[in-house]
Amino acid sequence: MMNWNRLICDKRLGLEHYHEDKTGVRSDFERDYDRLVFSSPFRRLQNKTQVFPLPGSIFVHNRLTHSLEVSSVGKSLAREIALSLRERYAGEPWVGKLLDMGEIVAAACLAHDLGNPPFGHSGEKTIGAYFTEGNGLELRPLFNDAQWADLTRFEGNANSFRTLVHQFKGRRPGGFAMTYSTLASIVKYPWASSYAHDGGKFGFFTTERETFEFIASELGMIRLGPERYARHPLVYLVEAADDICYQVMDIEDGHKLKIISTDRTLQLLLSFFEGDRREHIERVMNSVADPNEKVGYLRSCVIGLLVRECAQTFVEHEDEILFGTFSGTLIEHVSPLAAQGYQRCSALAYDRLYRASYVVDVDLAGNRIINLLLDKLIGAVLHPERNYSQLLLNKFPEQYDVHAPGTFEKIQAVLDHISAMTDVYALNLYRQLDGISIPSV
Repeated sequence: MMNWNRLICDKRLGLEHYHEDKTGVRSDFERDYDRLVFSSPFRRLQNKTQVFPLPGSIFVHNRLTHSLEVSSVGKSLAREIALSLRERYAGEPWVGKLLDMGEIVAAACLAHDLGNPPFGHSGEKTIGAYFTEGNGLELRPLFNDAQWADLTRFEGNANSFRTLVHQFKGRRPGGFAMTYSTLASIVKYPWASSYAHDGGKFGFFTTERETFEFIASELGMIRLGPERYARHPLVYLVEAADDICYQVMDIEDGHKLKIISTDRTLQLLLSFFEGDRREHIERVMNSVADPNEKVGYLRSCVIGLLVRECAQTFVEHEDEILFGTFSGTLIEHVSPLAAQGYQRCSALAYDRLYRASYVVDVDLAGNRIINLLLDKLIGAVLHPERNYSQLLLNKFPEQYDVHAPGTFEKIQAVLDHISAMTDVYALNLYRQLDGISIPSV
């Protein structure tokens, strides 16, 4: 059984020898949060697609605004749970550690999408498909089974972990040097790619396996088998905050873009409530005339409801979570009325939003852009002696080791570079490499 005294740990990866009691007003977990806010990978999220194309006259969510909202919801969720757990463990000498849950989850939520490539979730699928059905398939003889699984099942979550812990060229050991608990809290799928069958997900690449296993051991996470662990309990909170935000906020974006009518949006969000609570919400909602204000108010009510329900679920199932036997997500265990409302949002989003023509257009364009970039950049790192390759290698930031001794590490340098790109940068580089545009001085 896992225990909170070990699970909440403020040691920093790569800086263990500097670990000491800190003075000042900020905890180490708050320092994690601040370190992420001021980082380049986090800033680049402002120019990465969430679901809809990046905004023109109507502002919709990008990866940055999504991550900020998830962090806000996650912090509220963790604090609510911490209040209940502090009563449950009032006599324990380590009970004060539970106060850090909100800061850990807030930081982990900020970091959960750092490794996602440009053009939304289709970017992840495009990279994996490049090696299963594209030009990358011919590279299969160059890799062992574990490395090939990493490439063909490329996963943004695993890449987020790599972004935070890998020692890129010229950087310090431990990467971002985050606390163990924050790092463990972003790994939604704590197993290797060999377990990710039939399009499943995984949490760390072969190159970061030892790092993850070291962190898991230090935190007392339950080992379920070779390269497979039970989740850190706070992962459930990061996941729930993400589930709540993307589903509810996508509906609000769909309304702003006039894909979903005001009446349908209002009824959809009202369906989470019944009885006196619904009557009260309707009275408040009807006190304003602006449709966007009505939807915004209902959205906040729904998020508040789901936070309370997920917090209650976590507290009720804490033993199962600590034993590593809890099944599913927190959102799957909320009350029937809330679950039905959430499922209606999911069904409408899939039917009307994720298959909208301009969403598909971005997916198609992103597919072509990423495939060409993979062709060109992989060709350059595998054949550096060529004249074209020497020119193209100059486009890589110095932190990516394009001259690594191993072929797998060279390919990872390409994937690191592409994953870090914003949508606009990837498009501009595509145009240059395809001869569509020439930079002006």
